[in-house]
Amino acid sequence: MILVTGGTGLLGSHLLFDLVKQDKPVRAIFRNTGKKERVRKVFSYYTDHPEELFARIHWMEADLMDDGAMEMALDGISEVFHAGAIVSFYPKDHNQMLKINVAGTANLVNLALHWKIEKFCYVSSIATLGRAENDGENNEDTFWVPSKKNSVYSQSKYAAEREVWRGIAEGLNAVIVNPSVILGPGFWEDNSGLFRLVYQGLKYYTKGVNGYVDARDVARAMIELMENELFGERFIVSAENLSYHQLFMLMAKYLDKPAPSFHVLPVLTQIAWRVEAVRSFVTRSKPEVTREMATTAAQIYTYSNQKIRERLGIEFISPEESIREICGFFLNEFNPEPGSGSGNTG
Repeated sequence: MILVTGGTGLLGSHLLFDLVKQDKPVRAIFRNTGKKERVRKVFSYYTDHPEELFARIHWMEADLMDDGAMEMALDGISEVFHAGAIVSFYPKDHNQMLKINVAGTANLVNLALHWKIEKFCYVSSIATLGRAENDGENNEDTFWVPSKKNSVYSQSKYAAEREVWRGIAEGLNAVIVNPSVILGPGFWEDNSGLFRLVYQGLKYYTKGVNGYVDARDVARAMIELMENELFGERFIVSAENLSYHQLFMLMAKYLDKPAPSFHVLPVLTQIAWRVEAVRSFVTRSKPEVTREMATTAAQIYTYSNQKIRERLGIEFISPEESIREICGFFLNEFNPEPGSGSGNTG
């Protein structure tokens, strides 16, 4: 049986869909019952029989920091896909993120070693990579360099990835994937929130560049890496590098909305997060822009997918195709006019 952590997340829900579709016995841990409904929703995007596939998942309530619960979750398990993590750029989440991402991963690695788990796949991030010199493409050998530009999220994932490398040194058959920014439908308030912002009339963009990949491709790569037993290595999983302007232009195109047209200089993004910090303090609400968001949005990072393409022969869904489909799902859910939005998404 396979154990999946983080199954109620964007990537985890796509991974669960692929696993149950292949008739693999799956156990998924969760902490919030309500979030399981988002998994059911994701299933409905890709099949006419979501309930049938969703019913194949063996759900179990457990916390990564609870040894007793995790030992029960690992009973009878031969493979682990560890996708559980907190992704946040908000200061109030930093301590919890460090605890779950680092200590939770260390605990799972220790338990996997103790119970002699046969295969282990860890979902890391491109955030754990260093930055290539002279604006070159980052690859699996671009190693981490401490910097003030590194977000607390990236620090947490780097420390967690080190725990997996430690497990590998102690005999764990593990492979690490480093996805770029994951694109997928259904999580409109968080992971998929950019689609909502563009639909609502986002007017600004920065000069930043990043890598993007469809959630389906990440899930497929994880399963194939485990099947091919490519342990003791890490693999960047990224389809294409896009500027934020290109990304927003594509979203606006398929949402039938005006594209963002105002270029925001780095100095203005630094002013914006400070103003937003004051507003959120006064109103006691979550800031729309944080210092980490502003810093990341101004950076130019590109990534090479050569290694995984050569080892698995994988061909990626293009970001434009991914965005077109996701926009179609979004419009079907939020556009009140019957049939609207179909012209650009077909």
